[in-house]
Amino acid sequence: MQTIGIKDLQKNPAILTRSLEANEYTMITKRSTPIGLAISFDDAIISSGLKTSLMVDAYKKGYLSLGQFSKALSLRKEEAMKMLSMMDANVIDYDFEDDLKFLDAFDGHK
Repeated sequence: MQTIGIKDLQKNPAILTRSLEANEYTMITKRSTPIGLAISFDDAIISSGLKTSLMVDAYKKGYLSLGQFSKALSLRKEEAMKMLSMMDANVIDYDFEDDLKFLDAFDGHK
């Protein structure tokens, strides 16, 4: 998440534009105190609702765990997993390559 002071924003509004185009959350501060949060607009906000869209995006970016995501939306973990998978989010982070390396190393010990 990027932080932009209100004075910096007044001098150079393109800072915020670049941040939004990069699909980053941007905290806007006044005298180092947060006064707002800027987010990129996309169709998911309309179709899924703002809160759900923000939570899914935060989960995808790794800001929230599955437990935090399900709690924030008052869902059982099973419901949360189903929602995430329907919104093209990886529910299980599994690296198949690690297993292949392990099997190769195991096979080499014979």
